[in-house]
Amino acid sequence: MSETIEISMNQLRGMIGVRMIHRGRRYVVVEVLEDGPSIVLQEIRDNRNIQDNLHGMATRRVVSTVTVPVLTPDHRQIHADYLALELID
Repeated sequence: MSETIEISMNQLRGMIGVRMIHRGRRYVVVEVLEDGPSIVLQEIRDNRNIQDNLHGMATRRVVSTVTVPVLTPDHRQIHADYLALELID
């Protein structure tokens, strides 16, 4: 039976501002969520996606974000999506 992996939140917070490639798109780490833990990536691009308001009307443009889990749900392995991240520089 394997042990669970403990991840330092300070180490993850140190990733804020780091630019990465996730599934072929360029992102920057903007936040770390303790629940999971997970990192939040914001897409790096000039044009933005249109966001609907509560009434379904397109009213503003926003940058898309993605949440990437650091560990698998059982906390025994590093999540494949996290391992697949590529540093830009």
